[in-house]
Amino acid sequence: MRLIPCVAVMLVLGQPLTVRAQNPDPMDIRACTAIETDSQRLACYDRATGRASLPAAQKKSEPTTQTTKSPNAAVFGHEAPAQADTSPEENEVKSLSLLDSRWELTPESKLGTFNLRGYKPITIMPVFATSNQNTQPHSPNPINTVNTPQDLDNIEAKFQLSLKTKVWQGVFGDAGDVWVAYTQTSHWQVYNKDISRPFRETNYEPEAMLVFNTNYDVAGWSGRLLGIGVNHESNGRSDPLSRSWNRVMGYAGFERDGWTVMLRPWWRVPEGGTDDNNPDISNYMGRADMQIIREWKGQEFGLMLRHSLRGGSESHGAAQFTWAFPIAGNLRGYMELFKGYGESMIDYNHNATYLGIGLSLLDWY
Repeated sequence: MRLIPCVAVMLVLGQPLTVRAQNPDPMDIRACTAIETDSQRLACYDRATGRASLPAAQKKSEPTTQTTKSPNAAVFGHEAPAQADTSPEENEVKSLSLLDSRWELTPESKLGTFNLRGYKPITIMPVFATSNQNTQPHSPNPINTVNTPQDLDNIEAKFQLSLKTKVWQGVFGDAGDVWVAYTQTSHWQVYNKDISRPFRETNYEPEAMLVFNTNYDVAGWSGRLLGIGVNHESNGRSDPLSRSWNRVMGYAGFERDGWTVMLRPWWRVPEGGTDDNNPDISNYMGRADMQIIREWKGQEFGLMLRHSLRGGSESHGAAQFTWAFPIAGNLRGYMELFKGYGESMIDYNHNATYLGIGLSLLDWY
């Protein structure tokens, strides 16, 4: 299994997350809303509202300061500090767009580096079921073909952790930010006591992205983001179950009221000879995907479409529908329906339908 140079990415991810971010615009509180870490988000609010520069005694009592609540007072279940009453222009706070809230695209949303943010949904599904479990994974590479069927349950658990952070703001003056991200998805045969409840599959996906803010319109959609990045994904297992690939990826983000679309074409970095665990993976897990997100009345609907961009016997793809809805505070119910090839790396050339039900702690936007 080959790895592209992700060592630097992982070293950056391993740095302590207590590094302080650069200050946002002192009069702009909007950019603080997307920070996932409570302490960093609170510090951002303090700086944006001027509390950080107040004398200690005045911070405690503040008897003479008339305040008004910011429209972003409730963020992830925590009340933000009150905002000092200033001019109407200074008190006007507009909501950031969906893409801006996660990628800090506009100057007023910039928060500097090393603020921990969500990337893909963070979910846990105690029930993740299929009627066609892949008990005998195979590949054109004989070394990566399982000869004896595995004793697997059709119902298992699945969970996903996905975070990102900005490591370089303003690569080209005021343009271009470098982000690094890490996603881990695990399938756990937790109900299969006959084989000691093992993890059937865990996929590890570090990536690095150079992202630019854009401003153009296409058929009523606003083009807000362009980027390029490198991506490694593997399951960290030995032969015959080892699966991996490395990709150079493009990113294009579009939005309109309550909608977000992200297009991701990619090129797989070639691997030669017996080192390639899955030589035909691009014909199954595709060469591009599209993620559509719809926010509606507190609910979030997602649709992922993926295809090989080939015809005939090389034409394969997948679709995934997700639904997240509020339960209490940050806790959301979550449903996932997947149909097609490549639900996980070990299943890259396995066609099946999967249904998962569980909880979400962080959604797409």
